Order: sequence, then structure tokens, then C-alpha cells
Amino acid sequence: MSKGKTPIRDGELLAAVDLGSNSFHMVVARYQHGELRVIDRLRDSVRLAAGLTRDGNLDAERRDRALGCLARFGQRLRALPQGRVRAVATNTVRRMSAPHAFLLPAETALGHPIEVVSGREEARLIYLGVAHGLPESRERRLAIDIGGGSTEFIIGLGLDALETESLQMGCVASTLRFFGDGKLNNKRWRQAQTEIGVELQQFAADYRARGWGETIGSSGTIRAIGNVLEANGWSESGITRAGLASLRDALLAFGAIERIRLTGLSEERQAVLCGGVAILEAAFDALRLDHMQVCETAMREGLLYDMVGRAEERDPRTATIAALVRRYDADRAQSQRVEDTAVALFDLINDDWQLGAEALDWLRWTARIHEIGIAIAHSQHHLHGAYIVRNSDLAGFSRQEQELLATILRCHRRKPDEDLLAALPERLRRTAMRITALLRLAVLLQRARSADPLPPMQLKGDDRSLELKLPRTWLEQHPLSVADLDQERDHLKALGLKLQLRVADRVDAPERAA
Repeated sequence: MSKGKTPIRDGELLAAVDLGSNSFHMVVARYQHGELRVIDRLRDSVRLAAGLTRDGNLDAERRDRALGCLARFGQRLRALPQGRVRAVATNTVRRMSAPHAFLLPAETALGHPIEVVSGREEARLIYLGVAHGLPESRERRLAIDIGGGSTEFIIGLGLDALETESLQMGCVASTLRFFGDGKLNNKRWRQAQTEIGVELQQFAADYRARGWGETIGSSGTIRAIGNVLEANGWSESGITRAGLASLRDALLAFGAIERIRLTGLSEERQAVLCGGVAILEAAFDALRLDHMQVCETAMREGLLYDMVGRAEERDPRTATIAALVRRYDADRAQSQRVEDTAVALFDLINDDWQLGAEALDWLRWTARIHEIGIAIAHSQHHLHGAYIVRNSDLAGFSRQEQELLATILRCHRRKPDEDLLAALPERLRRTAMRITALLRLAVLLQRARSADPLPPMQLKGDDRSLELKLPRTWLEQHPLSVADLDQERDHLKALGLKLQLRVADRVDAPERAA
């Protein structure tokens, strides 16, 4: 177990909140004997996507409805600590022109941070939830999840997502796009099939070449379609190509969304069913599917299992960092020296700063990838590294976490960018500044890129200062380091810290906690 991390105890409660484009979901589970047992579920059909205007603003009615829902969820979660609740927002929040304007009151209402995840990360979490809801299999599986604003397609094996795609089309968005006035006819349906099919062709051939054994459908839209097919005798089990055709013909026969009346279809799903059926029929054609099994688990369950994995040293973010190191051929020996030094500095200062285990993870990760930008050019490599991190699909990381990672990389050398730091969510800003300070000092102390051990050091600090004590003999032998430390005083001012260098004839190494 990583230093300071709190393992999940038997009987402890965990919760996941999914701010979907159609519905908001909350699931609470008890961790018992290594398994998760769901004890409570809440759902509200907020239809956030329907309130998003073309310029990326959220109308007041949907905003108030969303905040009211989150406040109710927050009442249920009030007794759970921060580390045992994960809340994520998906497509609609990703598309907002100013997501922080929504997220700040949303986090206040919920009482917990809300992460915005990319489409590919959403797909990974969906597959994790789906895989845990199915029997083990040695075959690859295709999972499809139709949300309110996006649809995810995943090929996975076991618990691992091998291929992930996220398309900007969901049951709410597609219903509004193709049937916005509520009218249904063959011409509009063919137009929807054509336009959705064009989007699917971006990856359909590659997916078919990769292959899979069984197809799984997840999400409320697919479950609703499956229920309607079985209730009307159009399928005996799951979703079939012929059953979808029968459902499509029945929908078109009604002529208008408001007139749809189908056995097994709830009134709530009536308004968005057509968009979902259009997407699924196009997917059956593009991927040449004949049958789909419907799964009860989805992204919220995936979030719960991801929380367990992080607590049990199966954090996908660590594997993602390792993949970045390999992809950009970082100097691993130097990265390890910087990481060891950064961790040593962390140990020295942590009693004063109380950063915690999560901050130590961030310090280790940034140390490992602090030089990946050299793959582009040594000049300004901190800028290149930040660009890579900010614009890559990084499994396990939310968008806010990617921005945190990129900001630390951008600020780890030369003058820190105060505007970037200020743009981080307030809950991450202090941690970012302190991790950046420790990483900067570690890089500076390892400038020689030598395997020689560092001298004994002492590091103390408070909210506004750092005091670094080093032996006189070492400083005399490293004049470049002295010059760097002198210059570093000015740079750390941007992080709100005053650096003081103390020179001593002898520096006793502090006792380390076991």
C-alpha cells in the first residue's frame, strides 16, 4: 500500500455519481469480502443535453433542475468522506463553453468534487462496469453504451478496454437533431441513418478487423429498447436486427413522438427513444451485428470498481504514466533520480505541509514524465511536455487531472505560468503549487544527471516559505547548483513561496518514519 493511503475497510460504503446528458445517477455500495454490494440507487431524468444552447450555455431551467438533483444526492452522501465518493460529468458538461460556471455550484450542491471525463475515459469506465456485471470470458467483447449526448463503443478483454471510441451522438441529442419538431417519417429516418453511419465509418472497419465474440449493450436507452422488443414479442432475448426493424417500423407508423404508445415503454423514455433506436440501428448495420445482450451495469458501477482499484494499487493512471514514458522514450535513469529526490524532499516537508498520499502520487507521476517533451525538442521541453499531456487521451485521468498534470509540467522549469495555476480549480491549486515547488527543486538538485548520491538535506516550510539546508562542502563543489538555487528564489515567488538557502558545515539527516 502506498505511503499514507487508506485501504477500503470491510463494510465501508462507497458511492458513484454519474452526471449523464440524459439522467443523473447515484449508486451506493458496501464493500464486503472483496466485493461491492449495491444498497441504494437514485436516478433523476434531468436531460441536461436538452438545455444546452448552441453557444455552449445551459438554460436556467435545466441548471436549476440539475442543481436540485445534486442537492438531493448530496443529502444521501453527507456521511461519506471525500475519498469514498466519485462524481463524474460527461458529454454535455464537456461541451459547455464555461464548465466551471456550472461545476462550482454543482460541487457545492453535491458536497463533493465533480470530475469531467473525456469520451474515451467514459468508455473505459463503462467497460469496467459492464465487465464486472458479466461472467468471465476469454473472448473479446464489444460493448455499446448510448447516453444522452454521446455513444461509446468499446472492445475489451477481461476487465481491460482494448479499443475505445466516443461519438458525439446520443438519444437526447439525436432526437433533437433529426426529429426536433416531433415528426417521424421515412425520409427523416433515412437521413439519420446516413449521417450516423458516416460517423460510425471512422472506426467500424478497424473494429470489425479486431473482432469480438459477443456484443453487450449498456445504459438506460439500450435497456429500454430491449424491454420494448421483448414486451411486444419482437425478440425473445436481448436485441436483434429483426427486432430493431420491427420497432423502427412501429415508431414511424405513429408519425409523431407524442403519439408513441408501446407496451414496455415508460412515458419518460418516450421523448428520447427515437434518437436511441436510430443510433442503435445504424450501429447494427455498420458493425454487422445480429444480436446484442443487454447488461444491467454501466459507468457508475465502473466508477466504484475504479475506486477499489486505486485503493488496492491497481490505479490505471500509473499504467498510463508508464505508457507515456515508453512512448516518448524518456531517460528513465534521470527520471528515477528526480523521483527519488522529489520523494525525499516530500518526506522532509510533509509534516509541515500535510500534503497526503494523493499528492505523493502526483509528484511521482510528474517526476517520471517531466522530460517527455524532449522527444519534440530540448528547447522549451517543459512546454512540449505540457502540450502532450494536455492533448492526449490518458486512461484513468479526468480532464481536470490532465490539466493539473500539464500545469505542473509547464511550471517545473523556467518561470512558472501564474495564469495557468490560477485557472486550476481552487481545490487543486494549492496542491499543484507545492508539488511544482518540490519537483523544481528535485530537477535542480539532479542537474548533473549523475549517479552520485546527494548530500544530507533538511527542508522546512510553512504556507509562504521554504528553508533548504545543505552542507557547505557540497555547495562549494557544485557552483552551478548554487547559481540555480539563487535564481530559483525569484521563480518560487510565482508559487507564493520564499526560498531560503541555509549553508551548514554539517547537516544531520533527519530521522525517517518507518
